[in-house]
Amino acid sequence: MGEKRIVNVSDKITRLAGVHSMGVIGDPGCEGLGTYNMKVYAGALEEAGKDDITLIVGDLVPTGTDQHYQAISDMTEALARNRVYSLRGNHDTGAYASYFGKKNYALLAEGFTVVVLDNAARSFEEEGLALLAEVLAMEEVRQVVVAFHIPVPNHFILNCVSEEEFTRLKEAYQPWRDKVKYLLCGHVHSKFVDQVDGIPLICTGGGGAMIEDVSKDIRACDVEHHVVHFYEVDGVLKYQIADLSEDCYGRERKDEILGQKLQEAVQGELLAHLKYLTFADRAQRRGLEPVANLFRALAASEYYHARNFYSILESPAAFKETVQGYVPGEVFEYERLYKMVKGYAKEHRYPLAEQAYMGAAAAEREHAAMLKQAADIENFDGTAVYVCPICGYLMTGEEAPERCPVCGGPKRQFQVFKSE
Repeated sequence: MGEKRIVNVSDKITRLAGVHSMGVIGDPGCEGLGTYNMKVYAGALEEAGKDDITLIVGDLVPTGTDQHYQAISDMTEALARNRVYSLRGNHDTGAYASYFGKKNYALLAEGFTVVVLDNAARSFEEEGLALLAEVLAMEEVRQVVVAFHIPVPNHFILNCVSEEEFTRLKEAYQPWRDKVKYLLCGHVHSKFVDQVDGIPLICTGGGGAMIEDVSKDIRACDVEHHVVHFYEVDGVLKYQIADLSEDCYGRERKDEILGQKLQEAVQGELLAHLKYLTFADRAQRRGLEPVANLFRALAASEYYHARNFYSILESPAAFKETVQGYVPGEVFEYERLYKMVKGYAKEHRYPLAEQAYMGAAAAEREHAAMLKQAADIENFDGTAVYVCPICGYLMTGEEAPERCPVCGGPKRQFQVFKSE
């Protein structure tokens, strides 16, 4: 057995020899520990592993059950590349201390100090504030990061502790205020840097949870998942925010045997998804809505299973480059593949297959045209899109035709997709 990565903190003050940098991950697990979200956390652990230690600034789990704590612990032990410390977030209820130890503690590295404070209940504990004052009073302590979960009042968001709580924190550090170089928090599924009480406040919540809009100035579309690196330059503590690519983790797809099994799992789950949706349509036509509803739910479940397996295999390009990357596949299908198989079906008198390939080829042509427009993501303002559920043909425009131009399906059955 190797050294455990997760540190169960038992001492209120720990000296860390040889530590000159720290990677920080925010909010990996509060929205659930599914594979889709945990891929980001896996990538964050790899990025934070470039530093000497890692600190997770809260919300490791969606709720504090042993099941969830064990799952995040197993994931972290398998993937972390350095020692991992944590602090308690508002989702980290229950048996947090059994897995991660003290809720208020200090780490004295070679050139900087981190003081971890618990404010998961939106108030700082007296024990933590007393520890902060004690550590700041130490002569050897010169550069301090004060870390907690819920932000203090700032210029960007209202989701923070009260002014009274911030006053309590300020009173604890005020005699040694010049030693406090950074305030560090999570909780908000985004990122921003502010100045509060003349000290930089770094808010990071991009380690797994889906990025969200937090204000008109901080939009999800402008923020990537990320890790914060703290490091020393000529004895001065600095930081850098490193964005994670959407292909931030790919260790498992490199195993050929596992990769094949994952491909098979994706195909199997998607086939089940299609089979269940098809049966739901049959049940609905017979007026058996409860049965149809059950099979739609089963189909949705199978889709999410497929998405989880596929997320391990997927190696996406940068977001703005991805749409254009789908075009060649659509063009190949309507120009070559479907045309060739349609000809085979016609030659051998298989009219249903011929019809299916003809309809699909017509739709793929429209897909390619729409994708080429959407590739200019910044300027694409969308249009109304209509999909014929009979043959799958895609139509655009302010008004849909009365009949599908491929199969003749009626307008009243079209699925409508409009941007609000």
